[in-house]
Amino acid sequence: MTFLFARAPSIRIAPIPTAARSISHSVSVSKALPFYLNNLRSTEQNDGKVLRMLMFGKPGAGKGTLSARLVKKYDILSLSTGDLLRQHIAERTEVGRQAEEIVAQGNLLPDDVMLKVVASKLESLNNRHWILDGFPRTLGQGKLLDAHLQNQNAPLSLVVNLDVADNVILSRISDRWVHLPSGRVYNMSYNRPKVDGFDDETGEPLTRRPDDNPEIFSRRLKKFYDSTSPLLAYYASSVNKSARLVTLQGETSDEIWPQLDAAVRRSFPSIRERASSIAQRRYSLSDPFTMEQEKRAIKRAAASDGPNPSNFLN
Repeated sequence: MTFLFARAPSIRIAPIPTAARSISHSVSVSKALPFYLNNLRSTEQNDGKVLRMLMFGKPGAGKGTLSARLVKKYDILSLSTGDLLRQHIAERTEVGRQAEEIVAQGNLLPDDVMLKVVASKLESLNNRHWILDGFPRTLGQGKLLDAHLQNQNAPLSLVVNLDVADNVILSRISDRWVHLPSGRVYNMSYNRPKVDGFDDETGEPLTRRPDDNPEIFSRRLKKFYDSTSPLLAYYASSVNKSARLVTLQGETSDEIWPQLDAAVRRSFPSIRERASSIAQRRYSLSDPFTMEQEKRAIKRAAASDGPNPSNFLN
């Protein structure tokens, strides 16, 4: 199967279990750059080989864990909108001062201000592979981001939708414990800590998130459906002419990870693995079971290339 980068339909990939452990990761951001909305377009024509990725999923679906695994394995930058905004405010940039004033008044940042925060970083990346976290959150923001990236001749190339059932996520967050200083997340149903109640690395006690309860989860879930469903429909429509929408199903990040890995490798064959990842993979592939997992992930990704652009809808 060949992945296409004109306009392609969404696909749905069946889960493949694996025993990998969840990893928490955050990428540091260099000095904030000024924003020029109408700066010159890149002279290098986009050919679909650069990963410019968004990932969507319900609260607790595993976006952070899966993004971190991609960043650990491949030469990809993970960009957090929240981190970029805090950096602009700390460095007193023009957009940072503007955002700080709005936030101080208790107001939400307008879409155009958020675009400036994000675009100032994206414009400096040229042909680097990246995953953007936290933006866009609404259809309006998605259209603004698309228009800007198209203007830079650097359009989105992959949109991933993590399709995890509501009841699965509710069960997951009920069993979730976190190490607040590091952000490491554990689950008593899978990915348990070595010693119950204590962080593997530091031995410090684990805590529960205040919002990990059914009532708050239901409100967050409704907000997700209200804001994200129109975004996914937009990326599945004929309006989207560059980014491939891929829907991945599973109950845990460990099930979804090999699907995501296979989709990225087949869509972007030139993407480079980090040296540490290559060494680790060479060791693990000596295990026949792991080799079979790799083969199955690739076959499932190829076999699931379907024509229905609305598969992600419930």
